[in-house]
Amino acid sequence: MSDAERDTPGIAAARASGVPFDVMRTERARSAAESAERQGIELHQLLRTIVVRLASDEYVLVLVPGGRRIDWPKLRIHLGTRRLSLPDAEEAREATGYERGAITPFGATHAWPVIADASVGDGDDTVAIGGGGHGVNLHLRAADLLAATGAELVDVTEPEG
Repeated sequence: MSDAERDTPGIAAARASGVPFDVMRTERARSAAESAERQGIELHQLLRTIVVRLASDEYVLVLVPGGRRIDWPKLRIHLGTRRLSLPDAEEAREATGYERGAITPFGATHAWPVIADASVGDGDDTVAIGGGGHGVNLHLRAADLLAATGAELVDVTEPEG
């Protein structure tokens, strides 16, 4: 099977965006730390795409580096709302077209706004983001990711633990 035949919608959408990236396929990991290790990257380079519900049928995708979590007060202030919530797995799949753990802004069924935590940076550092399937990640420059997704760079996370 050729790589094109194994493309996920996320890989196809990233390719269509024109940004350079490498596909990294690994065994499905049990944690962010394990995923980063399997990919040969530092934990902070691994970005999780978290679906956050603003209102009924209105969402935002938040890119959260490994080792960090959403700081809800900061995110609420940035979005100018008092209420945010996390959808369940089925609702997240309906909103994006992807299973939880494989969500990516590339090729989502709707182009929801994207917020990347400020710690991601907007330079040449390599980051890894889900590629639309379990064990599939895209490695690309942070600046290219932000440009391709139209992501807003904002301080919206805090260290875990």
